[in-house]
Amino acid sequence: MALPHPHPPAHRTGQRNSEAATPVQKRLAPAPAPRRARTWRLLTPWLFLLAPLALLITFTYAPIANMVAYSFTDWDGVSPELHYTGTENYTEIFTREDLFQVFWVSGYYLVASVIQIVAALYFATVLSFSIRFRNFFKGVLFFPSLVNGVAIGFVFLYFFQDGGTFDTVLGLFGYHTDHAWLGTPASANVSLAGVSIWRYLGMNFVLFLGAIQSIPGELYEAAELDGADRRHQFRHIILPGIKPVLTLTVILSVSGSLSAFEIPYIMTGGATGTETFVIQTVKLAFQFNKTGLASAAAVVLLLIILLVTWVQRRLVPDDRVDLV
Repeated sequence: MALPHPHPPAHRTGQRNSEAATPVQKRLAPAPAPRRARTWRLLTPWLFLLAPLALLITFTYAPIANMVAYSFTDWDGVSPELHYTGTENYTEIFTREDLFQVFWVSGYYLVASVIQIVAALYFATVLSFSIRFRNFFKGVLFFPSLVNGVAIGFVFLYFFQDGGTFDTVLGLFGYHTDHAWLGTPASANVSLAGVSIWRYLGMNFVLFLGAIQSIPGELYEAAELDGADRRHQFRHIILPGIKPVLTLTVILSVSGSLSAFEIPYIMTGGATGTETFVIQTVKLAFQFNKTGLASAAAVVLLLIILLVTWVQRRLVPDDRVDLV
């Protein structure tokens, strides 16, 4: 006769152990966080954002709101009293030719920005490959971006004066002239636009160079194995890879062309037909004490830049490009 087994089957023992362990596991499970901890967890990101948001609102959005409010008044910037004038300032801006004609000067800077982008993209592409002294040329191209704009204005003011450095350099090549480079509207605006190219070329160069160097090197190796030369690599690898940076650069260049101020203000003060829209706005506010009209002009400039940016984004959408 078979005797009963002293131990229960293994599978039953494991089943009982698992059933017995369930309450223990429940006791060891982490308890839900108390309400105070959850509240702090939700508030912590906003506490970190509190200081930058306060600074942004205080020094950006609040002044913009005040500027929009002043644009509907006749405030002179000094008197404590101001009167509401409706859209009279905006009507004056769009009906007076002398106020809106200064936008033609921005055309020189728009052309200069195109040259600047093309030159920066060319140098960034060339120096992204392994060539001799490329670090030296990188430093030379980026150096003007480190110099203060006021210093650049004074340096080139003496550079273009009669008998100055530019005339001396031309004389070395046998070209002697007594032309006043800052004396006529055409030559003055061309000279100022050339200075802006020299000033901002390095910044665009660094943006393009960083974008090009972020492209995986395996793509260039695969392209070389397929027989692609540098021109095909630029067209099919570099341009699609830097499209977001190129779009950003175009937006910044267009907005900078419409709001040029520093270099023309220091070198000519807006004389000889070099007055830009920003220089005119500054003169309206601080020289003629028409702060309300100047605020309206600033609002118009802001809307034009936003419109140009929106049109550019619609024409050239920033689609994501997957190269790998």
